[in-house]
Amino acid sequence: MDYVLFVLGISGLVFGADFIINQSERIALRFNISEFVIGATLIALGTSLPEMAASVSASIEGKPEIAIAGVVGSNIMNITLVLATIFIVSKRFVSDRDFFAKDSIWAIMPILFFLLMSMDGMISRFDAVLLLILMGAYILFLVDDGEGLERDNSIEDRGDFSWIRSIGLLCVGFVLVVVGAHFTVESASSIALDLGVSEWLIGVMLISFGTSLPELIISVSASLRGKVEMAIGNIIGSNLANTTMVLGVAGLVNELPISLAKHYFDISVMTVATLLLIYITANKLYSKSAGISLLLLLALFVEHSIT
Repeated sequence: MDYVLFVLGISGLVFGADFIINQSERIALRFNISEFVIGATLIALGTSLPEMAASVSASIEGKPEIAIAGVVGSNIMNITLVLATIFIVSKRFVSDRDFFAKDSIWAIMPILFFLLMSMDGMISRFDAVLLLILMGAYILFLVDDGEGLERDNSIEDRGDFSWIRSIGLLCVGFVLVVVGAHFTVESASSIALDLGVSEWLIGVMLISFGTSLPELIISVSASLRGKVEMAIGNIIGSNLANTTMVLGVAGLVNELPISLAKHYFDISVMTVATLLLIYITANKLYSKSAGISLLLLLALFVEHSIT
């Protein structure tokens, strides 16, 4: 039965992602909002809901390792799997946005906060509040950045746009993504538990992979349609939301003990992956070779986790 639920969950993710891409694009066109901003806010927050549900549930049930491992693993998957796939499947990577100048600090800052907060062995409620404030600061940055926030009145007069239809289909898409991710994660967790593996491994591998599927499917779909800025915005925004909003809410529910020494390898891979993202954007290495390099880091991570 778990295998059937896993397939159904994947199906929900696929169809939900299609709804989200279509309607987000229509809303972006309606207000002439840049695809990056749509990807970094609306889509990123929506696709982080599975991580939120998994981490908060784990925190409530007194399983902090699953809560933190899910975030660490998801951040790794978003860069080494999702971003790598984008580079490999995109025929042409053309973007007017300077990701390094505008967004690199927002990629590394939450990781540095997480590392500093973890040094005393605990993500406290005070730490959680600081993480949520950081997420708010990022949203304010996007608003102040002002990219594409000017309304395009020529699009407003088009008769094929309906708020009721777009919002309705967007909600359906998010529901399908969240429910699909839930069934994917739950069924994968049940399979893993039957095999007798640790809670951290469940979180950092299976749950993180399951909750990263929305980002993977949406980003790849966007890339295939030439929406590369939306895809990159989704990754940067999702990783920031994972480290700030997801950990923040989970930490407010219950303080989260964490051992940097015990899980140094996985946390190091997350940090290295983030630094590679910054290096790639700094040098504009948007190529299949960069994607393959990221996949090699993912292979190293997987090999270490399962041995």
